[in-house]
Amino acid sequence: MAADLNAYLNDKFGIQAQDIRTYSPLTLAYIGDAFFDVIIRSILVNKGNTAVNNLHKRASSIVKAQTQSAMVKALMDDLTEEEQDYYRRGRNSKPHTKAKNATTMDYLDATGFEAVMGFLYLTGDLDRACELVSKGIEKLSLDVL
Repeated sequence: MAADLNAYLNDKFGIQAQDIRTYSPLTLAYIGDAFFDVIIRSILVNKGNTAVNNLHKRASSIVKAQTQSAMVKALMDDLTEEEQDYYRRGRNSKPHTKAKNATTMDYLDATGFEAVMGFLYLTGDLDRACELVSKGIEKLSLDVL
């Protein structure tokens, strides 16, 4: 079983764990976006030393809203009911920013995906997050692994 990074950080910084059910879907998406980015960057970096510019291009092509939207659509049948609920809450939230290089629907789907990643991160379920990311990479045939 993977370590609970969030619990570890809370312990190291003396932060009391919070009930994530009280968190807004946009807060979950905020941390989920960063967590997903760390997963993808870790996969790329751990495959071997590569020019940073190439790493950035490859990571950016995956963590963008369009790819996250496609990934969550491909994973929908694999999500638990609880994960689907967090996805819907994230997708139906009212972000205060506009999509830069994505359609509104892709942006909202990506926000839902990020909310799921945030939920998994904050509950310490890194194994499940990695399982979903791995399945998504496989289903979309992304050049990561």
